[in-house]
Amino acid sequence: MRALRLLPAIDLRAGKCVRLERGDPARETRYDDDPVARARAFVAAGARALHVVDLDGAFGAGENAGALRAICAAVDVPVQTGGGVRTVADVQARLDAGAAAVVLGTILIEDPAAARAIVGRFGERIVAGIDARGDRVATRGWQQDAGVSRDGLVRDVAAWGVRRIVYTEIARDGMGSGYDVPALAHVAELTSLDITASGGAKTLGDLIALREGTPPNVDAAIVGRALYEGTLDLAQALNALS
Repeated sequence: MRALRLLPAIDLRAGKCVRLERGDPARETRYDDDPVARARAFVAAGARALHVVDLDGAFGAGENAGALRAICAAVDVPVQTGGGVRTVADVQARLDAGAAAVVLGTILIEDPAAARAIVGRFGERIVAGIDARGDRVATRGWQQDAGVSRDGLVRDVAAWGVRRIVYTEIARDGMGSGYDVPALAHVAELTSLDITASGGAKTLGDLIALREGTPPNVDAAIVGRALYEGTLDLAQALNALS
């Protein structure tokens, strides 16, 4: 069995760790007032990378730059971050804060020329975040239908030189109903891009089903609510999937 890399998620809103259901800002659960302590706990359990999302940035309602910087300073593993990245300056600020990789989302749709230039400038440190309801891509913190097809966008970013995408099936995110394995398998077969799966894991069985039901280029998964609510033990999952 191939390894599946796990990235515990820290979603930041007003400096706190939260999770949303299907990306809905009105359906928030707050889990932790100290994201730095949470990051350290994930690393202590064996995490070799973290996924940090600035929800305020994604919604255009502020930013969590201080929290991101503190997290990056507190751990010795790579931190991947996204949410509200709209310009070259935004990318540079995240990297300057200590992030190893930056996820582009809305800008892929709203300013593809700028996104392509960012990929050319920063190379493999740029990840494409593709968030969809079925074959329809959503932007602006998942609040807007972008009017763009998922499959077309996957092929476009591959042509730009992106090496990895984070793919989220929005209907599954935060719901604990498992990953949309058929959708992920389909997306994985469109290109040779490496894919990080996001949205829906509740148990170790969900992660094993993801690994067994997708091509080898689906090599990583983001896990969030399951860790906060205790339905998935991080150390056990890392051991089982390594």
